[in-house]
Amino acid sequence: MPAASSAPALEVLGLTRRFGDVTAVDDVSFVVEPGRLTGFIGGNGAGKTTTMRMIMGILAIHGGEVRWGGRPITRADRATFGYMPEERGLYPKQQVLDQLAYLGQLRGMTRRDATAEATRMLEQFGLGDRLKDKLEALSLGNQQRVQVVASLLHSPSALILDEPFSGLDPVAVDSMVDLLRERTREGVPVLFSSHQLDLIDRICDSMIILAGGKVRAAGTAEDLRAAGPRHYRITAGHDAGWVREEPGVDVVDVAGATAVVGFDDEPTRERVVARAAERGLAEFTPIVPSLSEIYREAVR
Repeated sequence: MPAASSAPALEVLGLTRRFGDVTAVDDVSFVVEPGRLTGFIGGNGAGKTTTMRMIMGILAIHGGEVRWGGRPITRADRATFGYMPEERGLYPKQQVLDQLAYLGQLRGMTRRDATAEATRMLEQFGLGDRLKDKLEALSLGNQQRVQVVASLLHSPSALILDEPFSGLDPVAVDSMVDLLRERTREGVPVLFSSHQLDLIDRICDSMIILAGGKVRAAGTAEDLRAAGPRHYRITAGHDAGWVREEPGVDVVDVAGATAVVGFDDEPTRERVVARAAERGLAEFTPIVPSLSEIYREAVR
């Protein structure tokens, strides 16, 4: 595989895009750091695809800018990126290996190098015995695998991938993650969108939550968990209903002797723990929120 040098950061600064009277992307800013997997999270219509298209120069930018290595991005910069669009664009009646070799040549590779790298990646994806098949003969999941290879083939300086895991089975997802990690180890910044929150939580170095065209939260999973509301599980006595009478306590749930609560401040927390101790405190445990809980909190 050709070695890639460490790439610069990809910066998105105040990007705005309107469609008529609708502002689809509204002053969006974030940084995709070199060598990091950054997950782009948001529901349908959140603005993820529109933002990616502006990064790639497919859609005009109505406000803000994209910077690469601290300067305005150019067409030549974008030509070195690997991009997987929402609408896949391979040729159904062409043989898999032939068209990947052709696409590699369009990206400046020799046919020999493109063929060798495509073969390696297809084998890693479990498609080593389908090299000569026409794309249309493959299942939709296997076609997705080929599309992924097309995006990664030329050792891109950055990766912008719109729902790359869509349609992949768990084995293919693991292979895809391995391929992306190969690129991040080379210092390549990777931005990808996905609806699979558990996957993003598992593999991403950082994440961006988008809703209504705006960035609602950004950072590592640890950052987002630390910034969100913190809840605790308290078990004391026989009935935890007493916590409802405590001022400054957000009661999420009460079930028998156990309550899930939040506190307005540290003194409130200390007071409630002391009251629980008087009732025979058996448990006082912080609850680590899941990414889905963080997401729902961020977009509501």
